[in-house]
Amino acid sequence: MTQIKNIGLFTSGGDSPGMNAAIRAVVRSAIYYNLEATGIRRGFDGMIKGDLFPMDRRSVSNIIQRGGTILKTARSEQFKTVEGRKLAYEQLKAHNVDALVAIGGDGTFTGAKVFGQEFDIPVIGMPGTIDNDLCGTDFTIGYDTAINTVIQAVDKIRDTAESHDRLFIIEVMGRDSGLIALRTGIAAGAEAILIPESKTDLQSVFDRLERGRKDKKSKIIMLAENGEAGDAFEVGRQIKEKFPNYDTRVSILGHIQRGGSPTCMDRVLASRLGVAAIEGLIAGHRNEMVGLIHNEIAFTPFEHAIKHNTDINPDFLKIVEILAI
Repeated sequence: MTQIKNIGLFTSGGDSPGMNAAIRAVVRSAIYYNLEATGIRRGFDGMIKGDLFPMDRRSVSNIIQRGGTILKTARSEQFKTVEGRKLAYEQLKAHNVDALVAIGGDGTFTGAKVFGQEFDIPVIGMPGTIDNDLCGTDFTIGYDTAINTVIQAVDKIRDTAESHDRLFIIEVMGRDSGLIALRTGIAAGAEAILIPESKTDLQSVFDRLERGRKDKKSKIIMLAENGEAGDAFEVGRQIKEKFPNYDTRVSILGHIQRGGSPTCMDRVLASRLGVAAIEGLIAGHRNEMVGLIHNEIAFTPFEHAIKHNTDINPDFLKIVEILAI
């Protein structure tokens, strides 16, 4: 096995709180083990364009508490081509980079897997996504911050809902995953939660609203984006049609879920995984994602990690039904 001397690192795909903490951990761990660290701006796109620069311990000072990513992030159509990946590899060689740490989600790991296999370069992935939809880790970097951001927003919405006797339909991010909606819906005391992993039955929502307490001053329905029942406005339209007496409003939380200072949990998770990523590369791991399973470091091949975890604990759905009465 070729000895690793210079590790390139980048963030890719959607940003998530804790990415800066992950960058800090990777750079400082590399320095601790007498390795060089090279930052790559704007993900695969920056790799192709040669936007690489050396990083030292001062490069990552005072960033652990910051949201976003100092390395920036971008998507790259060119990297999906053989020619684009060849250009990226040539840039890595020109900067003497002989291993990579990729911080992102399934799209990042899909590209990293192909790249690592084509050019025989060791790559370790770190799960940076608010969706928490990767296999091989109990939690992804950014998920805890995102759900706490949602809770803070919903609590404030509940205040105005109480004041005006309103029903709010709140749409949160998650793309193909309803984990943000599910956990925050339970924590916010939602009357109903609509997620893609569970067949959407608006009639059951109607029944729950019909059976619910008539004296309750506010009602909250949590909705994951891209559900089969439609977006929050469509669900709101149907509820308004069924219950014209409700003062029904829609709130789409959007990209505020991606921003903000990472929670303690996300900072610690990012730090642990950053150290483990460097130690994993030194130990010979490649084409794997480093994660935390039952509080223990685990390495999962990219092809398994990017298979979305669509299994929802039925106990969570039962909890919603029991507590919404």
